[in-house]
Amino acid sequence: MTLQQLEYVLALDKTRHFVRAAEMCGVTQPTLSAMIQKLEDELDCRIFDRSSHPIVPTPVGEIVIKKAQTVLHSVNLLKESIVSIKGSLSGSFTVAMIPTVAPYLLPGFIAAFQHDYPEVSLRVTEMRTESIIRNLQSAEIDMAILATPLNDPNLLEVPLYYEKFEAYISPKEKLFEKQEVATDEMSDDRLWVLEEGHCLRNQVFNFCKNRKHASTYEAGSIDTLVKIVDINGGYTVIPELHVELLSDVQKLNVRQIVKPEATREISLVIRHDYVREGLMNAVANTVKQIIPQHMLDARLKKFSIKL
Repeated sequence: MTLQQLEYVLALDKTRHFVRAAEMCGVTQPTLSAMIQKLEDELDCRIFDRSSHPIVPTPVGEIVIKKAQTVLHSVNLLKESIVSIKGSLSGSFTVAMIPTVAPYLLPGFIAAFQHDYPEVSLRVTEMRTESIIRNLQSAEIDMAILATPLNDPNLLEVPLYYEKFEAYISPKEKLFEKQEVATDEMSDDRLWVLEEGHCLRNQVFNFCKNRKHASTYEAGSIDTLVKIVDINGGYTVIPELHVELLSDVQKLNVRQIVKPEATREISLVIRHDYVREGLMNAVANTVKQIIPQHMLDARLKKFSIKL
């Protein structure tokens, strides 16, 4: 029995498909099949029911898979401990960000991370929340930065910062005359929102309680929402960090949202079995260089992340 065989078993359990499992492990399908077969012969049991489509673990296989997870988790902890002792980071990893965070964080994040951790191969991808959750659970990405809470028991959330929402209002609107806008004044008959699938859309509807009209106006990005308001009137809701991307004239259209103040939590999210503590702190430390201090989570300012 080898660690490699256990890795193949876990890959097959995640994908439930021999070809995809082989691709995940970087080997050919016959090699992966043969190694799993060899392990089954050694243990004198069938780990997977190959007659099922997709394949599924047998009852005994479920036990083998849980034990394999424990063994590999311990091995990864050992590797991570050695990395921490040596004080250096290397290897590769993938982090995903949602589209309503990436424009403000991603450009500076890539530059700062590559400068501070040149031995690490970083891949950053932008995807929506549902895709991020799916890819985290299948181990296709290592970690993600997105709006929380997700209320998913299989994922661990580490808050990074808290971001206010601001109202962006056309001068043509009566609301423009106010210096602050209460959430119960924001009916959706003049509200432009992101299209279905963006978590920011749901967050906006959660605090805009005065929804008298069934129809809403939708767009694909916050930049587009701002331009639509500029030309067509109405108003939209934008994250605090987007304000700095506006022109001086456009900044005159921004109003604070009050009663209650609208805020979102942005967190670093991983699977519960993730063990690369050093890389998590590298990501968190990079975020701290980009996000204004007043927005950072108080614990993140003082402590390192401990798994």
